[in-house]
Amino acid sequence: MTQSTGPEPALAAGEDPRRYAQILTAVYDATMTGGKSPARPREVIGDSWRRLQTLGIDPELGNPAETQMDVSDLELSRRESGLFDILDDLARGLESVVQDGDNILVVADRHGRVLWRSGSTAVLDRADDLGFVEGANWAEDSVGTNAIGTALVSRRAVQIFSAEHYVRSHHSWTCAGAPIRDPRTGQVLGAIDVSGPAKTVHPTTIALVDAVARLAESQLREIHRSTLDRLRSVAAPMLARLQSPALAVDANGWVAAVESVALRNRILLPEDLATGRFWLPTLGVCDFEPLPGGWLVRPTPESYSAGSTSGVADVGSTRIRIDLRNSQKPRVEVRSEVGEWTHEPTPRHAEILYLLATNRHGRTAAQMAADLFGDDGRAITVRAEMSRLRKHLAGIISTQPYRLDESATVEVITPSDMSRLLPHSSAPAIRAARG
Repeated sequence: MTQSTGPEPALAAGEDPRRYAQILTAVYDATMTGGKSPARPREVIGDSWRRLQTLGIDPELGNPAETQMDVSDLELSRRESGLFDILDDLARGLESVVQDGDNILVVADRHGRVLWRSGSTAVLDRADDLGFVEGANWAEDSVGTNAIGTALVSRRAVQIFSAEHYVRSHHSWTCAGAPIRDPRTGQVLGAIDVSGPAKTVHPTTIALVDAVARLAESQLREIHRSTLDRLRSVAAPMLARLQSPALAVDANGWVAAVESVALRNRILLPEDLATGRFWLPTLGVCDFEPLPGGWLVRPTPESYSAGSTSGVADVGSTRIRIDLRNSQKPRVEVRSEVGEWTHEPTPRHAEILYLLATNRHGRTAAQMAADLFGDDGRAITVRAEMSRLRKHLAGIISTQPYRLDESATVEVITPSDMSRLLPHSSAPAIRAARG
């Protein structure tokens, strides 16, 4: 039998949930003990059970070795999940399901970690008893068959009822979950789930959850389109002045603007991309320069020469000007031979940029935490801030360690209106530089 790929309710409309739960319990007991089963589980459930049995997961305990992440790691995971900007839309879409107080709404990342949850105090207390809390790992190989973990593995919307859960302690629950995909890459970002007592099971819940997940993907698509529009507004004038082959692409290779290059939607970018010269399968040797939220890509004459090879080489220097004269409205100007663009960072991000400018060799997250907060234990906070900052300045900020583009010339204008060029070598730490 071919497995359905669409949303599949756990039981048909009009079916008695109590009677069906009894049948499922008999099937579950027989399957877990190796006895003769009175019926077969649904295919999506049977596949999940076999995966977990192969992994040796205990149906009575799950995987007790799994631990809950701490608050700082949780906040970083939320920021980096790709779902942060659409949380309100997810909550509004399923408000009718959770407002009666019997169900809990949960959003998990692509690893199955619970990022957010909402519901009445009563249902949250019941979820606490199962360890169904923010930061908990709800992947299949941690807690068995469930709507979050199984949706992530099967990449389809699933509803789980009663004894279809692999871990016995979850049999008093029902849940419906659907994966959310990144429209830019097609990769699964996470899952949305509605869970509650088994008595709340309804065949329409899975269709609603799946519909909200698809609407969330549409919202992500709109956010991506807006991001490309902003990039295009900066890049289009630059490309027009160049009058030579060039493209402006975002960090995932989606094309925002082109000049004298065959129109295409996306190009495959190299890993660990930086300012310099790289070889692309479709364009040959290209020069890369940073743009706000993306890259300027310029095919070179070598791209049409035989024997071109992959690699990186130096191109014209980028000039980064960090203007800190107005503490409430700092400004970053990035100039290259093809044009310039500006970005207004937050005061905190301006402080980070100043720290990187005065330490051209780079700083680890722990070192930056010590510099910024006097506490190297706040590295998670630094990583969260860097994640947000690099959405705008990924082209000029590298990682491991965090540092400004090593080939760029950096100029800092201080409140005293004295500018200085900062060398590529290491400079004093931020406190000494401030003095």
